[in-house]
Amino acid sequence: MEILFNENKQHTLASAGTISGNGLHTGIMADMTLKPAPPNFGFQFKRTDLPESTAAIKADCDLVTDTSRGTTLEKGDVKISTVEHILAALVGMGVDNCLIEVSGPEIPITDGSSKPFTELIEAVGVAEQDAIKIWYSLDEPISYFDEEKNAEFTAVPANEYRVTALIDFNSPVLGTQHADLKHIKDFNQEIAPCRTFCFLHELEALLEHNLIKGGDINNAIVVVDKPITPEAMQRLAKAFGKDHIEVLKEGYLNNLELRFNNEPARHKLLDVVGDLALSGYPIKAHIMANRPGHSSNVGLAKVLKQHFKKMGKNVNVPFYDSSVPPLYALDEIEKILPHRYPFLLVDKILRLNEKEVIGIKNVTFNEFFFQGHFPGNPVMPGVLQIEALAQTGGILCIKSMPEGVYDTYFVKVDNCKFKVKVVPGDTMILKMELIEPIRRGICTMRGSVYVGNKLCTEGEFTAQVVRRN
Repeated sequence: MEILFNENKQHTLASAGTISGNGLHTGIMADMTLKPAPPNFGFQFKRTDLPESTAAIKADCDLVTDTSRGTTLEKGDVKISTVEHILAALVGMGVDNCLIEVSGPEIPITDGSSKPFTELIEAVGVAEQDAIKIWYSLDEPISYFDEEKNAEFTAVPANEYRVTALIDFNSPVLGTQHADLKHIKDFNQEIAPCRTFCFLHELEALLEHNLIKGGDINNAIVVVDKPITPEAMQRLAKAFGKDHIEVLKEGYLNNLELRFNNEPARHKLLDVVGDLALSGYPIKAHIMANRPGHSSNVGLAKVLKQHFKKMGKNVNVPFYDSSVPPLYALDEIEKILPHRYPFLLVDKILRLNEKEVIGIKNVTFNEFFFQGHFPGNPVMPGVLQIEALAQTGGILCIKSMPEGVYDTYFVKVDNCKFKVKVVPGDTMILKMELIEPIRRGICTMRGSVYVGNKLCTEGEFTAQVVRRN
């Protein structure tokens, strides 16, 4: 399934769907049902084997209580384990709101990947909701280092959600592996099929402690990078209910062929996507993870959560990459708007959809208005910032109308605020969003001027679109 729907709208499931299986660690059989949920619901888990009054557990990094063998959420007396694979599937398939009902303490492990879950989501369908999806962007790089786990993360600004993972377990079988998810729409094909893995010495220790009760050699890649005795092989065969197991020449225990040469690294990337969903925020950033694991992933999720909470109104700041060609350059803008130099105050249009337009105005010292506006201390007049927003919004309005030639006339500006000066050398990012659908040629929009990550100017605009005779 290729994700083609509007990334600026929230999505849920078109209908409910159920999958069943054992929990990896508890061995308890459970039914998991994914259900549609209203806008801004996020991801929440509900134990259906507990009293009906039991509250749902929100997918929140602050509710994580254990990361030793997966990611566990706990609230009061309610606990749900191994949540990372289903969360990764939901994020990877573009779902924003979902109630996850489980009839046991652990999410079914299935084959150790997210593929059975993405197939279930494909089967029930994804539905667009009448609610704007707010993306959370970075204005500067964020670094996080987990000294205990020797895991290192860097999150840098980007126009979309991208994840890169590097693993190095000092293993002659695995070696150093790298995986890269450049576009989240590729998750289903490139990342979802990748199974969890562990080393044989870890597996033996877990079995000795009566753990991984639901484990099977077909739902995990078992890496054998040290010699193993025939007696140990017999114990493992008995533990897994097999007549015979063996180590293949590649160093994997009696397993199917790898689905990708770097399947372990890809699964670690899958875990990063699932665990970072616990930040509670849709992210547009490039996450680079070096030696990631559940504990450190959750640590980064907490850092990101706090960062986005502090951003306040600066959420979803448009990211401007000057190396990316604009949607409309100056000559194309002049075909839409009647304005000309020196009163054309939009240089580029970066993005345009039915709800939003992003434009650019490069402010130079040669602007005509700087000659007389605070000479010696040049500041761009606020009214011209409003005019730049109006022109940007005009493009959104005009392109929304039937074929013809139109002009926009602004009839009202409300709640206008000037927060930060705009000066020569600044690049103004002009963002206009429809507050409500256009009706009878009347447009109501919310406008924002950013320089870098700083909100400089904002206001609400009402305009009328008039067809030329």
